[in-house]
Amino acid sequence: MNATNDNVQYPRTIFIRRHSLVTRITHWLNAICLSFLLLSGLQIFNAHPELYWGPYGADGDPAVVTIGSAGNGADAHGFVRAAGMEVSTTGVLGISDVDGQPTARAFPAWATIPSFQDLAAGRRWHFFFAWLFLINGLVYAGFGMLNGHFRRDLAPKVRELSPRHLWHEILDHARLRFPTGEEAKRYNALQKLTYLAVIAVLLPLMILTGLTMSPGVDAAFPWLVDVVAGRQSARTIHFVTASLLVLFVVVHVAMVVLSGTWNNIRSMVTGRYSIKETGPNP
Repeated sequence: MNATNDNVQYPRTIFIRRHSLVTRITHWLNAICLSFLLLSGLQIFNAHPELYWGPYGADGDPAVVTIGSAGNGADAHGFVRAAGMEVSTTGVLGISDVDGQPTARAFPAWATIPSFQDLAAGRRWHFFFAWLFLINGLVYAGFGMLNGHFRRDLAPKVRELSPRHLWHEILDHARLRFPTGEEAKRYNALQKLTYLAVIAVLLPLMILTGLTMSPGVDAAFPWLVDVVAGRQSARTIHFVTASLLVLFVVVHVAMVVLSGTWNNIRSMVTGRYSIKETGPNP
């Protein structure tokens, strides 16, 4: 007789529903909006490539960051100056090749919308996608609260916040050891904390400082300027938060690629995410 063992466990691939339709739509709209906001924002920054802290800017506050150029013709070079230090950035920032001539320009043509220097056009692009981004974010937040997405998927459990647990996850990420089986069905603690920091801190701060730079909003809510220590400070905070969001996107895309490009993209297009688990032979 051939004995069979029903307790033998075999690896198998199953599909789970990871992202709702609303989450998927708002995710891709966010990606589009952030791309246009970044490129048009750099166009706006190019009109005055210096950041200040305080209410007055060039009229009374020293620049904390400057992206500029010095010299003429063949001697022209770009630089970034911050915290009293200056770094040469020729070929990257400060100088752009326009019709074969080195031209003073903080960010190059390929990094701005429109590619040519046009502050008015850059502002129109920026404002359109800023409002679309805000509306899309409100839809995502409202849906997330109504269907329990924030509480169920993003709120970390107490045990996940222990230093030992967090350190273990940091080491796993550094070694490119990603969750499998049951653990892959949900976000890990680092993902939860990162998404919450972006949703609850970076994005509201970027929106608030963006509104603070509007003269119309300042007239209606003058206290906003005081909250952020002046319109020039708001501009600096806006630039910093946008830079941190770019860093987040870069790391996010890197993790998508390293942990399984097609599986992650499929989950954000169709909602289906595959995981490997063990079970009895069917």
